[in-house]
Amino acid sequence: MDSKTAASINRAERRAMIDEWARQAQAGSQEAFIEITRHFEKELYIYCYYLIRDREETKDALQDIFIRAYRNIGDYRGDSPFSAWLYRIAYNHSMDVLKKKKRHQRIADRYQNEAKLFTYSEQESAVMELLDPLTPSERNLVLLKAVEQYTFEELGQIMDCKPATLRKQYERIRNKLVQYKRNKGGPKIEANIRSSKAGY
Repeated sequence: MDSKTAASINRAERRAMIDEWARQAQAGSQEAFIEITRHFEKELYIYCYYLIRDREETKDALQDIFIRAYRNIGDYRGDSPFSAWLYRIAYNHSMDVLKKKKRHQRIADRYQNEAKLFTYSEQESAVMELLDPLTPSERNLVLLKAVEQYTFEELGQIMDCKPATLRKQYERIRNKLVQYKRNKGGPKIEANIRSSKAGY
């Protein structure tokens, strides 16, 4: 069995396990939902952190996301992966956080001010810098594709958009980052973001 086949099976087994937890949680099992929370906590924190860019706000957002998922788990129909349903909640909530604080207009200024107060690791700083030229929706696509490694078909389910459209958007973003890296001389974004998981 080649590595690609093994990875495919592992992905299928992971989805089956998560879907079973979802079914049990829908039936009222708190233990099953706790398993869901444990399984997704780290990756959702990293995903939301690079969207929201504030540690404390990300922690609060993560709690709100799981609460919202728990309260609305009956809405999950199983016609798409549970992870896609959960990431849609995370994305929408993260966007709400940004809108409420009007951070679309002042996110760059706030990051520069906070950088004077907080010490980021060299790796985090590199990722932050490389994500700077992107809009929140562009960061969302990069994080889901480069970090969580969702397929464009799965991304279409999460973002309610055609996979072909997302593929073109992702290619435009990559070109945008390549140009940005040439100007800044920065390292590869995907490698930095993936390796940042080790420091969670």
